[in-house]
Amino acid sequence: MRQFDFMGKRRLAFIGSGVLLLVSLITLLFQQLNLGLDFTGGTLVEVRYAAAPALDAVRQALEGAGFQDVSVQTFGSANEVLVRLQQAFDPGVGEQVTQILRQTGENVDLVRAEFVGAQVGGQLRDQSGLGMLVALGVVMLYVAFRFQYKFAFGALLALVHDVIIVLGVFSLFQLDFDLTVLAAILAVIGYSLNDTIIVYDRIRENIRKSRTDDMASIFNDAINQTLSRTLATSGTTLLVLLALLLLGGDMIHNFALALIIGVGIGTFSSVYVASALLIVLKLQREDLIPAKKENAEEEELP
Repeated sequence: MRQFDFMGKRRLAFIGSGVLLLVSLITLLFQQLNLGLDFTGGTLVEVRYAAAPALDAVRQALEGAGFQDVSVQTFGSANEVLVRLQQAFDPGVGEQVTQILRQTGENVDLVRAEFVGAQVGGQLRDQSGLGMLVALGVVMLYVAFRFQYKFAFGALLALVHDVIIVLGVFSLFQLDFDLTVLAAILAVIGYSLNDTIIVYDRIRENIRKSRTDDMASIFNDAINQTLSRTLATSGTTLLVLLALLLLGGDMIHNFALALIIGVGIGTFSSVYVASALLIVLKLQREDLIPAKKENAEEEELP
């Protein structure tokens, strides 16, 4: 099997990751996320058409009637449209929206009109942020217990790297960030961690079996040995996510997009962040094999 020199390109990878992180942090700082109604609060109006409408025409009709920050997407089927309005709830807003859309000559029926309070959105935002921090903390403790603290530090930085870049993409292009996207980010953390653990396990095994102190060579062997498994898992996962992105409808479009970005970045970070950082942290054989135990084994040899 062909051997790739992954560690030989680690400096270029660090530069690329640094650029992506810098752009993501700048956009998050100055442009911020385009939070959906799940976090900001607002009004949801669901209407049913006799035939599938043009979403741009629906949006233009509502904006022409004075509504601002209008988000329109299909819901369930092409005939059902979900309108999101970032404004205070009015009991008659559902009928008002329906009447405006009927003026375009379409047969439109009101299905429901609901309000998501800003207080509820704030609680969701705070609880979701706390949940993400707890997840990262538990991950660090798990990796430190199973491997060694340098492994835990590398894994944690890789996960933070993945999350920031996904958030940066959503901030840069002002994509709607709602609870489904948050769920996707939590799934990215789990996926990236699983890939990292596979590589870490092989690195630890190779360090214990090898008699060389060339960590870059040991890491290259470990990554190449797990490469086929990584590509197979990532490839099949991306095929499913692409199907969801193209055929799943608007409701899960951003969910699938966040996962696609996360899977790609997570696969990259398992090699060039989680693993390569162990070299920067000067991981040695003695970190996994106590010196006394190694000397005792040498004394037993004839």
